[in-house]
Amino acid sequence: MSEMREEQQVARERSGHTAAADGQYLYVWGGYVSVADHEVFLPNDELWLYDLESGLWERRDMCGTVPPSMSGTCGCIVNGQLYIFGGCCDDGQTNEHYSVNLQDGKFSWRKVEHRSGSLPSPRDKLTCWIHKRRIIYFGGYGHKLLSEINDPKSFIVDEASWVVGVHYRTPHKSEQRFANDSKPTHIGVAFFSCQAEDIFWGWNNEIHEFDPEISRWTEPQTFGRAPAPRAAHASATIGSKGYVCGGRIRETRTSDVYCLDFNSWTWSEIASSTAAPLGRSWHTLTAVSDTSLFLFGGLSVDCRPMSDGWIFNLETQGWTRMEHQNKDKPRLWHTACQGRDSDVIVFGGSHDYILLVDKGHCNDALVFQTQPYPLIRLCEDFIASHASVFQYQILCLPPKLRNAVQKRTIFFRPSRKSQNTFKSVE
Repeated sequence: MSEMREEQQVARERSGHTAAADGQYLYVWGGYVSVADHEVFLPNDELWLYDLESGLWERRDMCGTVPPSMSGTCGCIVNGQLYIFGGCCDDGQTNEHYSVNLQDGKFSWRKVEHRSGSLPSPRDKLTCWIHKRRIIYFGGYGHKLLSEINDPKSFIVDEASWVVGVHYRTPHKSEQRFANDSKPTHIGVAFFSCQAEDIFWGWNNEIHEFDPEISRWTEPQTFGRAPAPRAAHASATIGSKGYVCGGRIRETRTSDVYCLDFNSWTWSEIASSTAAPLGRSWHTLTAVSDTSLFLFGGLSVDCRPMSDGWIFNLETQGWTRMEHQNKDKPRLWHTACQGRDSDVIVFGGSHDYILLVDKGHCNDALVFQTQPYPLIRLCEDFIASHASVFQYQILCLPPKLRNAVQKRTIFFRPSRKSQNTFKSVE
């Protein structure tokens, strides 16, 4: 019975969480869900592991210096460590930095203290790239002191957060959570400023690099035409280049594509040679080959949750719309990670326009096939999906192959259909 209960564990529905894949597992932390018309953060002392082969979930309790419960944080894995930076908690946007070792089995959080350089200002809905074991953060929505706004081109003030002569209170978490992708919500009780310096909220296009080995922050000087300040955008890394697509820019959403060369720190805009997807935010962008990126979902310019998938070819610089079987599963503020054989695993998010109806959070895992499978994968999946027919032949397979097929057999069990959805690009 204990094994049956373990198999039935499933990560709770959520949006605004962070997820990263490393080897066998997809790791999921944080986010929020709606309970009785209230937004509630998910527990900060638990980490969910999704086995990419079997499709089963495991929950691991966490200890140490646990971060506050948050949404909109940016997470990635470097050298077996899950790092999270920024996000929005009960106290608003943060610039705290945490990490947890995923390999020692302890799952103990530690707060990352930098030894040199300066922390970026508090922000959420940012993205990051990994290059040469360093983390490069871009964009987001947050707040700065007036003296910290050195370049109006790199920080656009959200006019709704400031009225001449009146300084608004720090917005409640539910307001801040959506502040960069809704009509301005910095309303509520106002008071005349008695602070030494005023605080401004807004969008940025800053680049900050963190080196985990020496705990150093730097802000590289970039060249070329940088993307406009934005949040709720999507990004991906291929080789020594980072790509940015779309996001919220003031009162609009875009689908523009920019590239940052990490060797020269030079920005370049990639003009599409074909019709581009609709402008959007809260979508995902995932590298699926050395020359292609997969875009999925998001919130459109006209505030519709999207379910379309697109491939961007970096050689032809053109978009191709992908036909898939998840057209009835729109998602926004979800996560997407690359799995085995260039699969893209989309988890969580909402199928509703969360700024109006915030009840459509999801917990299914959608698996998109973006590249042709190798022969061994095709054979494994065929045998595993027909396990009852091949039950005796499976036992005769070499141990390593038998174990792999048996794990995939779990993935294709009918009892899992309500927990995870396997869909392939046609």
